[in-house]
Amino acid sequence: MANSHRRPAALDPVYYPVVALALILATCVDLYDAVTVVDVYRLVQYDLSGVQFGSRFATLNHHAGSSLFDSDLSRTVLMLPVRELDLNLIKEYIGQGKLLGGLLLLLPPQFIPEKVDAAVGVGEDFDLLRNKVSELERLLIHANIPYPVYFAFEDDNINAVLAEVKRNDASGQPATATTGGYKLVVAAPDPKKIASPTITNIQGWLPGLKLDGDSSQLPTIAIVASYDTFGAAPALSVGSDSNGSGVVALLEIARLFSVLYSNPKTRGRYNLLFGLTSGGPFNYNGTQKWLRSFDQRLRESIDYAICLNSLGSLGSELHLHVSKPPENTHIQQIFQGFSSVAEESGLQVGLKHKKINISSPRVAWEHEQFSRLRVTAATISELSTAPELLEGTGSLSDNRRSVSEASIIRSVKLVAESVARHIYSQEGKGTNIFADNSSLAVNPSYVRSWLDLLSTTSRVAPFLSKNDPLIMALQKELADHTAEMNIQHETLDGTFTFYDSISGKLHVYQVASVTFDLLLLLVLGSYLITLFSFLVITTRGLDDLISLFRRPPSRKVKAA
Repeated sequence: MANSHRRPAALDPVYYPVVALALILATCVDLYDAVTVVDVYRLVQYDLSGVQFGSRFATLNHHAGSSLFDSDLSRTVLMLPVRELDLNLIKEYIGQGKLLGGLLLLLPPQFIPEKVDAAVGVGEDFDLLRNKVSELERLLIHANIPYPVYFAFEDDNINAVLAEVKRNDASGQPATATTGGYKLVVAAPDPKKIASPTITNIQGWLPGLKLDGDSSQLPTIAIVASYDTFGAAPALSVGSDSNGSGVVALLEIARLFSVLYSNPKTRGRYNLLFGLTSGGPFNYNGTQKWLRSFDQRLRESIDYAICLNSLGSLGSELHLHVSKPPENTHIQQIFQGFSSVAEESGLQVGLKHKKINISSPRVAWEHEQFSRLRVTAATISELSTAPELLEGTGSLSDNRRSVSEASIIRSVKLVAESVARHIYSQEGKGTNIFADNSSLAVNPSYVRSWLDLLSTTSRVAPFLSKNDPLIMALQKELADHTAEMNIQHETLDGTFTFYDSISGKLHVYQVASVTFDLLLLLVLGSYLITLFSFLVITTRGLDDLISLFRRPPSRKVKAA
């Protein structure tokens, strides 16, 4: 019975140091705290008609480097500040299909999506940097890149890491498993296709003054703006100007007319239709499906539609883009209405005609979706030419710092006054319906608050759910200013396929070289053996220690 209470050999005091040191050894080798953790944003990954574009991987786990001139970078993550980037070199590197372990592009802090108290004059240097970023985006968006590409923002921590990486590279000792250095890790799952991405159209209806019949028999003017964006990094695509400025302008115009139409004495004999459409960067796919949901009577009642696009620049000229010939009576009437109001406020409005190519699926402007259904429409924009497909619709540089609040207010006055004069037959009479300091004046605080919200909210349609907080906020706001609000959920055109995993956390580890690990292993191993031998000798004697290393005698099995 006494033997049943004897402690197991595994718990003998001799073995406690062995177990402890084994645990120390296991935890010391290759265990390091992260030097810093930063938010990173992955380059968009998408397919267009089955052709692959963007970054095709998300997981990152390689040593950091800072030079494109090393011979083998297949296991290196390059850290490259965009302000120092040689675009020609990057273009050549990507064009030749050279492999990298990954690419981390560091953006200046001015590109962080954030609200500011007022439009900030950022200077000529910033304008040059914006152009550089735009060119970089065009390159990355239209390339198939077989490694992870991430964006991050410069800060003290990441700059300190970059400075040390540069020093190591300059000394001829780039980070490797042998030499140690910094390791960049993003633990992300494999990107998956977004199945049946939803696009949501929001419609508000403000009925005109009823006479003997139904107000639906009245003519209708449509004010439309696409609210979603597209950029190299979907999680950073806020599109303050394209098309946040158009959305803000539409909401303020809806608010102004809701005040005007709230009184039967000032309600016009026109219905007003407000549309916030999705899928703008994707051939205005949402606009197309929204229009095709109209019944024939509503479509035929539309006198004309005005689409709002990119209205936040400080320029003194806007452009009215049309598909019908400039000589068309309806086009002339719209243009003259805008021109007369613009002259009173020191603006210029130019007329830009671009004929629709029916055989091409490409839609340059939102109004072209109306024109394809034989509805008179125009787009008012600061842009003289339409951006190319998937370009200039929410780029990294399109944030609050580059948008003028005053320009949006000016555009709101232009559109609202032009439409109101048409409704009340006041063209050419110099009437100022939305005069400053009146009950119908534009509200700068309202414009600012919505511009700030949109400038901090990414809005790439495939990554917005039906119940996304932004969509719910737009629904509520339009409902507050219209008599009837409707929602339409559709599926994005199958031409476009998008993948998830658009952001993550980058862990930067400072790791020792293999030589250090081996030395640590040797020291600890020697210490372990010495301590073990000492304990055995002092507790059991030298003979027991020797017996541990002596080969036990073999046992012969007697033959049966």
